[in-house]
Parts: sequence; C-alpha cells; structure tokens
Amino acid sequence: MANILIVEARFYDHLNDLLLEGARSAIEAAGHSHETVTVPGALEIPGAVALASESGRYDAYVALGVVIRGETWHFEIVAGESARGLMALSMDGLAIGNGILTTENEAQALTRARKSEKDKGGEAAKAAIAMLDLRTRFA
Repeated sequence: MANILIVEARFYDHLNDLLLEGARSAIEAAGHSHETVTVPGALEIPGAVALASESGRYDAYVALGVVIRGETWHFEIVAGESARGLMALSMDGLAIGNGILTTENEAQALTRARKSEKDKGGEAAKAAIAMLDLRTRFA
C-alpha cells in the first residue's frame, strides 16, 4: 500500500472540492492511503511537493488546482510554471499526477472537475499511481 500526498491549491473552493473527491476516490479504490495539504496557489504546488519529498513519507503525489484565464499574462505564467515545476520533479524520479486544470472559464473547469464528467482529479491520482508502478518496476 502506497501513501500518496495530494497537494491542492485551494483558490476555487467549490472546484477543488470536486477535484479532491475524484482524487481521493481513485486512490482509495486502488487500495492506497492519502493525506492532503493545501497551498495558496498553483505556483506553490511544485515547491510543496519538493518539500514533502524530502520527508520520505510519501510514495507519490497528486497536484490539484484550477487556473482560469483572466485579462493578464498571469494565467500563462501560473499554468506554464506550475507544469514546468512538476515536470522537473517528475524527471527527478518523483511519481506525480498533474491535475491542475487550466481553463478559459469556470464552466470548462466544472466539466473537467466533476467526477460524473471528466474527473480530472481521479485521472491525476491514477496517473500518479501508474508512475509509481513504473518507478517500482524500473527500480
């Protein structure tokens, strides 16, 4: 049984609740345990994963958050840099599922977050578990 850390950027509570529901359900269905920590925004997720990885307490990580396009370049910075940070950690050998939604509007985010629709939280958890399985296979 793996211990998985869910790191969530809780900027949009109602959307994050949906992502968390999917992620927790997928992790529990696979027979693993999980903990959740909250960070201020998506840019802080890679840093939190890096800090948590130093503890040795977690086998895999699920990144959850929502970035909705606004009127400035902030969207591109947050979307791109959070993904880049997670990819760098993944390339260092961490098993990570990226469930940070990057959407044009709230309607798109709702569709992707709902477990009954696209269930991106659940998909991110399944990706983290798949990467953990690969890491174990290649160890």
